[in-house]
Amino acid sequence: MTDQIQKTIAVTSLGQVGFRLVFGDTVVYIDPYLSDHVAQVEGGNMKRMFPVPFTPGSVVDAEWVFISHDHIDHCDPLTIKPLSSASRKCCFVCTSSVAEKLLEWGVSGSRIISAIEGEWVTLSPVLRVTTVPAAHPEICRDRSALALCVGFIFEYEGRRLYHAGDTSITDELLVILKQFMPIDVAFLPVNERNYFRERQGIIGNMTIREAFGLAEEIAARVMVPTHWDMFASNQVYREEIELLYKLINPEFKLSIHPQTL
Repeated sequence: MTDQIQKTIAVTSLGQVGFRLVFGDTVVYIDPYLSDHVAQVEGGNMKRMFPVPFTPGSVVDAEWVFISHDHIDHCDPLTIKPLSSASRKCCFVCTSSVAEKLLEWGVSGSRIISAIEGEWVTLSPVLRVTTVPAAHPEICRDRSALALCVGFIFEYEGRRLYHAGDTSITDELLVILKQFMPIDVAFLPVNERNYFRERQGIIGNMTIREAFGLAEEIAARVMVPTHWDMFASNQVYREEIELLYKLINPEFKLSIHPQTL
């Protein structure tokens, strides 16, 4: 029973694709967006619907912060600056474009680790992580051939978790992900690309059906939908997700805003 409790991952949903994950004694944040900065930049129609669970300046426990790409709902100065000051020892794993922003915001280069595909970063004796590309909407790379949008594969106590960041599905991504099968938990975005969103300058991701299909392709045991609950112009109704899950009846378990995994 003690081993099972130790292997349980505590989860706090932060909205959008943001999560606080506790792997044993290691506290990880992924794409934390803890302000209303998008509305300040883009207008009131982008006001956050998911309440801020806590202020970034109160985050004193972050050991590792993962940032999938440089869009402000994932890489937010009003979140990162106070968070990095409150959690002075935390390190950031991110892409080159994100690293440039962090340096501008006063984060020391010694705290920044490049997200490099195929290289494992050890976070604790029982936890490590590597990077996979993300197609947002296509896989794009910098001058060093490193992906500018990424997802993360965590290995913890014999389990694998995939956090996709923002991504659509491509053949290249699918081939890469299948190398990590089976994946126990997949955090996948479900805010589909469509004409009306793109007309507003919103880059969508997978449809709900595509996310379900990807979860099945990579033999996920649990699928956590992301990127559906933050902005009215980019939302997916919870009822849509649950209804399609009921009708399609896939093999994996659906977990919306889980507290433990």
